[in-house]
Amino acid sequence: MSATGAGGGGFRANLQRRLQDLLRKAPLDADGIARIAAAQIYIMPTPTGLLYAIAAFTMLMGSLNYQNNLGLMFTFFLVAVGLVAMHHCWFNLLGLAVQVRPGPAVFAGTPAQFEVTLHNTRAAARFDLRLAGGIDPGTPVCLNARDQQMVLLGLPTRRRGLLALPAVELETRHPMHLFRAWSYAQSGAQTLVYPRPAATAPAPVQDQGQARRPAQRGGEGRDDYLGPREYRYGDSPRHLDWKALARERGLIVKQFGGEEGLDVWIDWAQLSTPDPELRISLLTRQLLDTARSQVRFGLRLPGRELPLDRGQIHLQQCLAALALFNPGGDGIGNHGQA
Repeated sequence: MSATGAGGGGFRANLQRRLQDLLRKAPLDADGIARIAAAQIYIMPTPTGLLYAIAAFTMLMGSLNYQNNLGLMFTFFLVAVGLVAMHHCWFNLLGLAVQVRPGPAVFAGTPAQFEVTLHNTRAAARFDLRLAGGIDPGTPVCLNARDQQMVLLGLPTRRRGLLALPAVELETRHPMHLFRAWSYAQSGAQTLVYPRPAATAPAPVQDQGQARRPAQRGGEGRDDYLGPREYRYGDSPRHLDWKALARERGLIVKQFGGEEGLDVWIDWAQLSTPDPELRISLLTRQLLDTARSQVRFGLRLPGRELPLDRGQIHLQQCLAALALFNPGGDGIGNHGQA
C-alpha cells in the first residue's frame, strides 16, 4: 500500500474512532454486564419505512384533493400503524442486558470469536435481535421472557497481538421492518491473536540434553521421534514427512534418535531474516513443528527467555510471547491490533 493510501486509511480510522467516542453506549456494571437504557437507543426508518411514509403521504394528498373521507381514514390508519411499529421497535431493545466474553486465542488470518450473551430480564419476549459488525450477519435471535441466549460474534484478524472488542452493536427491525433501532453496549473483552505461521522454516537449534532418557527395552530408543527438520541431500525417503509435503510445506524430514534426548531452542538470533514480522512467522512455524515431538523446547527472544519444557501449555505460552513481542522495543510489549 502506498503512503498516501495508508495515510488516508489512518485518517478514516481515526475519524471513525472519534465518531464512535461521541456515541452514547450502555456502560458496564460491576458484573461486566451492560444494560441498554432509553437514552442509548438510536432509531431511523429503513428503506421500506421510507417507501411506507411516501405512500402514506401520497394517499393523504390525494384524499385531501378529492375530499375522500374513506381515503383519509385509511391514511390515518397507516400512520397510526407506523407510529406503533416505531414504538415497538424502540422498546424491543430497552432494558436488554449484554455480556461479552472472549473466545480462545487464534492465529492471524483466522476469525476471532467472542461470546455475546443476551439477557432478557423483562416478562415479555423480544424478537429479531441481531449483532452487527461481525463477519457473518448471523440469524436473528428471539428471546422468551426471562430468557438468555449466547451468540458468537466473529471478527477478522489481520495481525498478531491483542484484539479488543470495545463495544457491541445490537440492532432490531421488529416489527414490520419499517424502522431500525440500534444500540452500543460497552465491552472490555479482548482475545489474543497468535502470529501467522510460515509455510516452512529452517530447522531450530538442537542441543544435547543434560538428562538422558530412561532406558528403553527392545531397542525402542532408536525409534524416539525428536522433531522435524529440512530435507538434506542423502536423507532416507522413509523419514520424509509426506503429510507436510501434501500441505505444500516442502520437504521435511522426521528425526529419530536413541537414548540421548535433545533440547531444541527456538532462537530469535539464529534467524537472519531482516523483516521482524517474517522472523516471528518463522519462529511460530518452528514452535508448531517442534511441539509435535516429545523433546523439550524453549524460546529465546531479545529481553526474554522461556525455559525448556514440553506440552500444550508450554506451547501456548511461547506463542503468546511471540504474539506480544515488540521487535522495536526492548522485549515483550503490548503489540496491539488495529
